[in-house]
Amino acid sequence: MEKIDERIKKLIKNMEVVLIAQDDPPGVGLAANQVGVNLSIFIIRPTLKSKIKVFINPKIIKTVLLKDSPLRRVSRKKKKHPVRLEGCLSIPRIWGPVKRAKKVLLEYQDLAPPTDGVKRGWFQGFEATIIQHEMDHLNGVVFTQRTIEQKKQLYKENEGELIKIELI
Repeated sequence: MEKIDERIKKLIKNMEVVLIAQDDPPGVGLAANQVGVNLSIFIIRPTLKSKIKVFINPKIIKTVLLKDSPLRRVSRKKKKHPVRLEGCLSIPRIWGPVKRAKKVLLEYQDLAPPTDGVKRGWFQGFEATIIQHEMDHLNGVVFTQRTIEQKKQLYKENEGELIKIELI
């Protein structure tokens, strides 16, 4: 898509309404193909107080894994990090861990002037995770595939409890 016209702006507004309406649990990202539109667009909102960010024609240019980070401190003590589980608005009540890059360099367009210009930016932490999750959506991949290919456990939420899903 070269020009961001009124049709694209309307789609993004509709996506924002859908994302904001998700509250159990709150949605943090939404790709256009999740609402039945085959365009390379996604939006993110990492927290309820965050402003929604729009990404049009996104491309991940570079990723940085934690072990690649020059800021990583070497410690002899292994610290247990809590496992962060991903979920998805398209697959409600299913959760699983996915190993993702800690930082991503993204090339994209957004609705900020000039809308015809391509922007580049580094995103890290939870934003980087959401971006990778939404990029997977745009490429036809859901997080459960990533969990399984990484040989991790999937869970189903039932009345607030996480129950292991046995895979055949």
